Amino acid sequence: MTAELKLPVPDYIRAIAPYVGGRPIAEVAREFGLDEAKIVKLASNENPLGLPASAERAMAKVAADLARYPDGNAHDLKEGLARRLNVPMDWITLGAGSNDILILAAHAFMQPGASTVYAQHSFVVYALATQETGGRAIVVPATADFGHDLPAMLAAIEADTRIVFIANPNNPTGTFLPPAEIEAFLEKVPADVLVVLDEAYNEYLAPELRFDSTQWVRRFPNLIVSRTFSKAYGLAGLRVGYGVAQPQITDLLNRIRQPFNVNSLAQAAALAALHDDEFLQRSYKVNRDGYAQLTAAFERLGLRYVPSFGNFVLVKVGDDDGAGARVNLALLKRGIIVRPVGNYGLPAWLRVSIGLPEENAAFVAALEAVLAG
Repeated sequence: MTAELKLPVPDYIRAIAPYVGGRPIAEVAREFGLDEAKIVKLASNENPLGLPASAERAMAKVAADLARYPDGNAHDLKEGLARRLNVPMDWITLGAGSNDILILAAHAFMQPGASTVYAQHSFVVYALATQETGGRAIVVPATADFGHDLPAMLAAIEADTRIVFIANPNNPTGTFLPPAEIEAFLEKVPADVLVVLDEAYNEYLAPELRFDSTQWVRRFPNLIVSRTFSKAYGLAGLRVGYGVAQPQITDLLNRIRQPFNVNSLAQAAALAALHDDEFLQRSYKVNRDGYAQLTAAFERLGLRYVPSFGNFVLVKVGDDDGAGARVNLALLKRGIIVRPVGNYGLPAWLRVSIGLPEENAAFVAALEAVLAG
């Protein structure tokens, strides 16, 4: 028996439910006695094409120097991003994934008792960032189509509100806000409230929907745009993300970020991937085709789904609150890993990452078998 912990711990820390990611393939194989090679993982919105060859080559070049610390300022990667985004280098903060940027923003601007505003069914890290800083969450009900209700979010801002989180596209629902709506929102938000625009899935938008949100940073000094290399760029295991904001904000984020928070391999891989337009286009096409494949199957099976602008689809798999967990378990036993979203208030739904054609087909076949009983 261990001794009782007598160290004082804030109640808001004890109340946190730790983040739980998609289940690893090896873990599912062990639990259900399955062959790892035959398991299909469509749970974590990863790029099914894997790591770009350009990133592999870049990492090989720096691998011999891993006994040394990485460039703590990540000059080359910041310079590449600055050129690509047409912003000054000191407007960029790097993080260990865009999650890191969200957490840094909370630690820089929140304090116990202050509030954040975010939408129902939006990324769970907004709640975690609020809790771990002792804040209070104001959760605004989603629209009828599971999206952000920006007018209601604006009305929900209180005197102690420090941050508004907006995900576009949103995880796990996949919904998208047109730029005009976000811009109108930014024009009305009080200047002393930080807006974090989370664009982790930005690269999956159709060309006609793309817009340059980073340029809004020039007009709105209370805005951070966060993005990641974990999704379309295929670098989830390396953990690289970034935020774009005016230097008054990036200076604060750099005061509290961990030294060397993006390692040498990650910096090299991200810089290579940033300029690998061919890989990015292939990722977009595989995702677009996979979305058509999955949604056609859902329509054939009579399943409701939310139209998605990311690399995943939210699908309803039953009418009772136990449906998501029940179908998820049955799929796991068949070697298919998807994401139950009961923790998002969607217990009858599953979030399915878009995979390669054969992976999507394996999921559809298993789902059809499960639903047939």
